[in-house]
Amino acid sequence: MAGLRTYHVFISHSWKYPDPYETVKKWLDDASYFYWSDYSVPFYDPLDANSVRELKTKISTQIAKCSCVVILAGMYVNYSRWIDFEIDTAIEMGKPIIGVRPWGQERVPKKVADNSDVMVGWNSSSVVQAIRDYSV
Repeated sequence: MAGLRTYHVFISHSWKYPDPYETVKKWLDDASYFYWSDYSVPFYDPLDANSVRELKTKISTQIAKCSCVVILAGMYVNYSRWIDFEIDTAIEMGKPIIGVRPWGQERVPKKVADNSDVMVGWNSSSVVQAIRDYSV
């Protein structure tokens, strides 16, 4: 459809627990009149990096191409080192951060809540609308 924007999205997630990432990805794929490109780093398409420094550089490059960064807040406790890096990188680059609360969870980690442009619930319409509303 002519005139519709393509959103470039980085979804912060864990390779060890891919289900939440796959769910959000499906929501975005299935959304009506919504086009997007996935700049995340899924386990089946890893970045080729030989060190933590190189991996950070490559993740930064992915985030730089994005319209927004989606943070799945439920993964924070186990993967805060990487999520902190992704949040800090998004802030440095002026990328909007969309925090997503896991299903049934009212509280979210302070780092995610304090740095998200918006926090949304665990449902497709909220995530899609936040991407539309907050993307640069």
